[in-house]
Parts: sequence; structure tokens; C-alpha cells
Amino acid sequence: MNLLSVDDLTKEEVNEIFGIADNLKNGNVEISLKDSVLALLFEKPSTRTRVSFEAAMAQLGGHSIYIDSRTSQMSRGEPMSDTAKVLSGYVDFIAARLYKHEDLLELANNSSIPVINALTDLEHPCQALSDLYTMQSIKRKLKSIKFAFLGDIAANTANSLMLLGAKMGMEVSLVGPKNYPPNSRYFTKAQEYGIVKVYDDPKEGLSDVDVLYADTFVSMGEEKEAERRLKMFAPYQLNKKLLDYAKSDAVVMHCLPAHRGVEITADVLDGPKSIIWPQSKNKMLVEKAILLYLSERSM
Repeated sequence: MNLLSVDDLTKEEVNEIFGIADNLKNGNVEISLKDSVLALLFEKPSTRTRVSFEAAMAQLGGHSIYIDSRTSQMSRGEPMSDTAKVLSGYVDFIAARLYKHEDLLELANNSSIPVINALTDLEHPCQALSDLYTMQSIKRKLKSIKFAFLGDIAANTANSLMLLGAKMGMEVSLVGPKNYPPNSRYFTKAQEYGIVKVYDDPKEGLSDVDVLYADTFVSMGEEKEAERRLKMFAPYQLNKKLLDYAKSDAVVMHCLPAHRGVEITADVLDGPKSIIWPQSKNKMLVEKAILLYLSERSM
């Protein structure tokens, strides 16, 4: 079994992963990954994803090997299919952080071991799972929670969050510029699961919201478009004014790295409504749960 998309999981399977995470948090899991090895196959830079996966494997008794595509034979043209077959003979899991989702699919289709999407241009499932786990931990439920994603509503994180949020019974509000729609395939699929709406007016889109979510306005690989994107998304900066449109007990999230004064202001990111640091910490916990979950199903 692979985890390439949040849509690979049913609602029941998501709850099972969350249950494993709860048991890990409470010290009730004896299962380990002793002597197991995780290959971290990364094309994109990373802080949290790399460190959290390496720490997760170490704390579960396993090991990890970081493979930078620039210093591997991939940089000299070795196909993803060949890389997958080779790694399948050496390690027990592959977590891949790639530019193109289609390359991830090629990797998974040629691998005999579980492949985990650690980010592609279309999805960020581990991030979405850890984010919803954090929301559930804070709000005690997911069903009927109103969640708003601000800014680049066509980004990979937005795709995963809208799919998973709708599947888990949340009401999803995508708040971004007019004439800048979300990814149509993900939006249509998410609407099959639940309520997902698009707003260009922050006041309307954030009304009655329980969770506000900011992400970078300029993702990796989009640096040439930075000036245009910063101007286009500026009205959707998560600041005190926008925060006041939401519920009085609303909380603030950001998947990091954050650019204070750009997509979010420092007073909001570091303020009393922010749950960003517990959110970041939960990433390792949920990745442990994902690894254990996939390990059980690959036996």
C-alpha cells in the first residue's frame, strides 16, 4: 500500500491513523520498525519533512537514508522506474519529495515497497493528515468544523486539505483572488465529499470560521513569478483584520516556512490564537503513525 494522495485513504483509515497517533502520544504502542530503513528521495529542499521523517524512523527503531537527487544517478538521467526497482531491493519504505506528481506515480508503479508522497506539485498528504489531526486535537472534532484556506487556493497543500477536510465532514472555505480558481479536479472531487466553497471577499469567506490557514504566496519553483504573486495575494494576508472576521475562538495554522509580513503578520503567527508550533510538532507524530500503518499493511 502507498500513500500518494489523501484520497488513497477512506475516512475510516484516516481515523485509524489518527488512533495510532493518539496511542503513540500516550505511550500505548509497542510496535516498532526495528532494523527497517526509509529512503528519503528528495528533489526539493526541506526542513520539517526531512527532519520529522528521520526522527520518526529513529524513534521507532529504524533508520533513514537521505538521497539528494542532485547527487544521485537521477541527476545523470537514470529513470524514476529504475530508481524505484533498485531502492525496493535495499530499503523498506520510500518517502519522495518531487517536483512532478507524475514522477511520483512512476516511482510507485515500479516499487515493490510502500511509497509515501512527501510533497509534489499537486499534493502534500502527510501535511494535510497532520494538520487535521492537530485541528481534531484542539477542537475535539472535525465534523462541522469550518476551515478556511487563504491565498494560493490552487496550491498543493490546498488540494490535499480541501479533499481531506471535505471527506472528514468539515466545511471548507477557499479564499483567494477573483479569476484565480482552485484546481478543478481536486475542487470537483472535494465537492463530492462535502461542502467546499470559493470566495474572493475575505470578510464573506472567513465569516464563522473555526480554523484559518495561511501558506506561502510563492512556492518552490515559482520564484520567477514572485512579484506578480505577491501583489495578487496581498489582500489575503492573514492579519488581525482578517482574523477578526472569524469566530472569537478561531485558531490560526501555517504549514511553514512562514514569511512574516507577507502571507501572515508576526502578531498573528506568534499570537495567542496561533497553534502553528503544535501543528509543526504533530507532523512527526502523524508520520510515525503513517509508517506503522503502512508497515502493518505491507506484511
